[in-house]
Amino acid sequence: MDVVCIDSALSYPAGMQSYSAMSLFRHALRGHRGWRPAWRNPEPRRHYEVVIVGAGGHGLATAYYLASKHGIRDVAVLEKGWLGGGNSGRNTQVCRSNYFYPESAAFYEHSLQLFESLGVDLDFNIMFSPRGNLELSHGLEELEMNRRWANAMTLNGIDSELLGREDIRRMVPVLNLDCRFPIVGGFVQRRAGISRHDAVTWAYARAADAAGVDIVQSCAVTGFASGDGGLRAVHTNRGTIGGDCFALCVAGNSSALAATAGLKLPIESLALQAMVTEPVKPVLDTVIGSAVIHCYVSQSDRGEIVIGGGADPFHSYAQRGALPTTRDNAAAVRELIPSFGRLRVMRQWAGVCDIAPDSSPVVGRTAIENLYLSTGWGTGGFKAIPAGGDTLAWTIAHGETHELLRPFSPERFDSGRLIDEGAAAGVAH
Repeated sequence: MDVVCIDSALSYPAGMQSYSAMSLFRHALRGHRGWRPAWRNPEPRRHYEVVIVGAGGHGLATAYYLASKHGIRDVAVLEKGWLGGGNSGRNTQVCRSNYFYPESAAFYEHSLQLFESLGVDLDFNIMFSPRGNLELSHGLEELEMNRRWANAMTLNGIDSELLGREDIRRMVPVLNLDCRFPIVGGFVQRRAGISRHDAVTWAYARAADAAGVDIVQSCAVTGFASGDGGLRAVHTNRGTIGGDCFALCVAGNSSALAATAGLKLPIESLALQAMVTEPVKPVLDTVIGSAVIHCYVSQSDRGEIVIGGGADPFHSYAQRGALPTTRDNAAAVRELIPSFGRLRVMRQWAGVCDIAPDSSPVVGRTAIENLYLSTGWGTGGFKAIPAGGDTLAWTIAHGETHELLRPFSPERFDSGRLIDEGAAAGVAH
C-alpha cells in the first residue's frame, strides 16, 4: 500500500517532504499531478544492523526512533502483508493513560504525551482529539473502586476528575443514566481521546523511510537461523536476511515466531471485535467505557459510532461465529444510549491480541542474546505505540532495558513480580 505526499520547499529530513497549505496550493495549480509515494518499496538487502519483524505501529515506531534518536539507520522492517494491515488497522483508536499501577501509569503517560505532539513532530495529521475518556460507575461499590482508581492516577501525576450523576448527565446528554444498572457516577481523564489509527501508522512509516529505513512489504518471516549463542538471520519468502539483532513486533503471531527462535512465551492470543455504524452528526464528544454493561463507545471524526467490547476467549469462531459477539456489543451500547439502536452497522472487524497472564505487556530483552520483544499488549497496543517504539529503540541502541520497560521485562515471570492491569484494560480479557 502506498500513500502519496506533496512536494514542498520547506526544510524537512532528507527524503521526507512537507504537507503544507502552500504545497497543496502549488499542486492544485498543476492539476495534482506529480505526487510521490510517501515511502519506498525497496528490495530487501542481505544484511541489516537491526531487523524488525512486523510493520505495524510498534515496529515502525521502533524503526523511526532508532534512526531519528540513535542514528541507527541500517534497519529493515519486514511485513508479511501490507503496512499497518494487522492490529494497527483493526482497533478503536483510543489514547489514554488512566492506569492504576505506577509502572503502567508512567509508561502510558509517556505515550500520551508523545501523542500530543506527534502530528507536529512527524508533519502528519494523526487527527489526535483529546476529548476525554469517561469511565462509568453502575453502583456504589463500583463507584468506590473507581474513586480508588482515580486517586491512584492523581498520585501518579496523571489528570483525573471524579464526576457525580448530574455531572455525567450534563456531559453526555444522550446517555441513559437509568439503564439496567443505573449510573451513579464515574471519573474522566480529560486529556485522553482518540487518534486516527491509519494516520499514526502512515506517519511513522513515512518518517522512518525518510530516515533511511527499509520497509519491506509482502515479506513473510518463516523462522530464524541461529549460531554462536544468538540469532544470525531470518528466513523469509524473499530469501534469508541476516542481522546483528532482531525485534519481534507481531501481535497475534508472537508465540509462533518466538518458538522458531527457541523461545517460549506465556502468551494467549484472543480475538477482539469492534464495529462502526453509519455516520451521523456530532452527538458524542467523549469516549465512554462501562465495565458492567461491558462496552466502550466513541464517535469518529467521520461521524461513525465506534463500538468495542470484551475479548472472545470462550468460544472460537468455528464454534460460535463472529455474529454473537457483534450482537452483544450492539446490545450493550443500545442499553447505554438507546438512540443508537436506530443506526445501521457498516463494518465489523477483529484483531488478534496477545495477552499475558497479568494483562501487562512483555517488552524488552530476552534470554536470547540479540532478540528483543514487543508483545503482550492485549487491548492496549494502539495507545502504547509511541512509547513502545521509543523505549524499545532505546533498549536496542543501548543494549540494556529502558527504565520504563524494566517492570515489563520477560524476567518478571521468573521473579513473580507481576503487574495485574486487567481492570484498567477497560474490557474483560
